[in-house]
Amino acid sequence: MSLGSYIVRRFGGLLLVLLVTSFLVFGLLYLAPGSPLAYILGPRGGSPAQVAAAIREYHLNDPFFLRYFTWISDVLHGNLGFSIVYRMPVSTLIGSRLGTTVALVAMSAVIIAIVGIVFGTLAALRGGWSDQLISSLAAIGLSTPVFVIGVALISLFAVNLGWFPTFGVGSGGVDTMWHLTLPAIALSVASAAYLVRITKAAVGEEQVREHVQTATVRGLSSGVITRRHVLRNALIPITTVMGLTIATLIAGAVVVENVFALDGIGSLLVKAILQRDFAVVQACVLVLVVAFVVINAIVDVLYTFIDPRISLGSKK
Repeated sequence: MSLGSYIVRRFGGLLLVLLVTSFLVFGLLYLAPGSPLAYILGPRGGSPAQVAAAIREYHLNDPFFLRYFTWISDVLHGNLGFSIVYRMPVSTLIGSRLGTTVALVAMSAVIIAIVGIVFGTLAALRGGWSDQLISSLAAIGLSTPVFVIGVALISLFAVNLGWFPTFGVGSGGVDTMWHLTLPAIALSVASAAYLVRITKAAVGEEQVREHVQTATVRGLSSGVITRRHVLRNALIPITTVMGLTIATLIAGAVVVENVFALDGIGSLLVKAILQRDFAVVQACVLVLVVAFVVINAIVDVLYTFIDPRISLGSKK
């Protein structure tokens, strides 16, 4: 399959996934109890005239399908709607928070890749007590909830030692990276532990392949064998897990952003769901779904560079 055909097919799949997902989310919000009028008019409510005006302005009495297709039409024209809680365009609201989530996910992905591949390879190659120690730490990381890790990091490194700030995203640049260090570590622990186990299994499986044994008999150094014959062939499952991990980190950032009081997409989504801010919820879901599909498409393209025997669109 050519790259152009692959992109067209992926784009069509993305549109279908977005349509189904947005319909389900919109329907669940529509059926949920409560009314967004409480957030529009305030806790004291308003006069009948104010209530009627708010209903007309936000089309709250329109039938479900009419409201849904109106929203879809606006999205296709580049309009993500207007937040009834923040009283501002949703695109502006998400744009101001997207950078925080992207930076958090990017830092977490780097940590996951380095820790997972390095320590997973080390456990597979060394064995013995190194394998037991790394496997035990990985099991602990997998079994510990994200919010527990976040609270523990804040208590130790922010409150007791004072090395890192407790909340916020800083003023930009290096300061932002410093503020996001603890959140990135908290978000990456479980995924890094899982990648350690996947890497260990993949490297261990490649070590007993015939081509590795042949390279050993030929007298190649252990470093060359590990880099060219073991790690490269083990990269397929490692890349798959990394792609899925990065895609799910965006959703997993919800907990971390709330623990560390970060103004990202995750915390915005939680608040919007509680406040029944339909337009914001829909837009956040669109961002999550687009990121998931695009990242998985990138992973499929990377397969062809890792292993030339794999072609685009083929079954791995």
